[in-house]
Amino acid sequence: YDFQPTPLLHLTVPAAPGDNAVGAGVRPGPPVGELVGDSPHAERALHAFLISCPSAINQEDRSGLTGAHDWVEPCRAARRWPASDARAFFARHFVAVEVGEGRAFATGYYEPEIPASRTRRPGFEYPFYGRPSDLVERPQSRAADHSGLPSVGRAVDGELVAYYDRAAIEAGALAGQELEIAWARDPVDVFFLQVQGSGVLRLPDGSIMRVGYAGNNGYDYVSIGAVLRERGALEPGETTAQGIAAWLRAHPGEAREVMNANRRYIFMAETGDPAPGGSLGRYVTARATVAVDWNYAPPGAPVILDVDQDIADGVWIAQDTGGAIRGPNRFDTFWGTGAEAFRIAGGMAGRGRAWVLIPRAAARLPGF
Repeated sequence: YDFQPTPLLHLTVPAAPGDNAVGAGVRPGPPVGELVGDSPHAERALHAFLISCPSAINQEDRSGLTGAHDWVEPCRAARRWPASDARAFFARHFVAVEVGEGRAFATGYYEPEIPASRTRRPGFEYPFYGRPSDLVERPQSRAADHSGLPSVGRAVDGELVAYYDRAAIEAGALAGQELEIAWARDPVDVFFLQVQGSGVLRLPDGSIMRVGYAGNNGYDYVSIGAVLRERGALEPGETTAQGIAAWLRAHPGEAREVMNANRRYIFMAETGDPAPGGSLGRYVTARATVAVDWNYAPPGAPVILDVDQDIADGVWIAQDTGGAIRGPNRFDTFWGTGAEAFRIAGGMAGRGRAWVLIPRAAARLPGF
């Protein structure tokens, strides 16, 4: 593959200022070589960057920072660059910019692995639902939508109304439609896998079933950690994924009502993929992939984090997004699958600085 942009996106140019990186303000950062340093993530990041190159070249950059052709040179160079010299690759082909004030907040996510069954059986009573046939996604224009209509809903008497929220779905709103694709032992496991957006189901015969995001019911994401903190159930330092899960399991009588405070519900599909995928349609890489808001970082762009949790410092690649990842310098770092990934991701809440790396060809800002 020669990393050529499609004819349409060949004409892409940086967007006008708006609700994006350009609108938030952009200024040059330090030399990339100084920022990368001896980052333990650099080699993995180079691998992830190469995986993302077709998307970097052929997807619209809503941030306004780059155009399609800006990515051609670094993508071609990445194919032949030795992984052992990844720091030199990023220093040679990119410049750093700060978006807005550059103050970053980084959380973590992981791919859960939980016991489940393809069929309902004793001990497996909590379903994962596939995408309902009556779920309607209304096309959105780039301009602000002031129609008052839901972006996702269902048609009732010719009108688009809000879709069932989590509480309604848990109460049986989708029962009888044969939408169940698998059944889990634990409702808390189901909830956390939905929050992560994908996961591995370990079936009774030892085989695995990988499931991924297939749509949502249109409601905004609500952090139940914040809900528990506001109620005084958890102290600020206890609102990690581990702390929240432990509280839910220790208070089964209240757990359902707390989880229903997040009205957003994620529908799943079996993927058949050998690895988890991100919203770019590319496989994500543990300790190299970061989820971003596409309005503030280009698809496939390297990002450098320097936060107060040192394990997250270094080079990451923007390969994913998420319902809670909104605004400039908001990042969600991916740590892989299993218990160790859960431990790191669940406790990740790093604050510090961030720089988005853009190809040298895109450095049109004053100061370069």
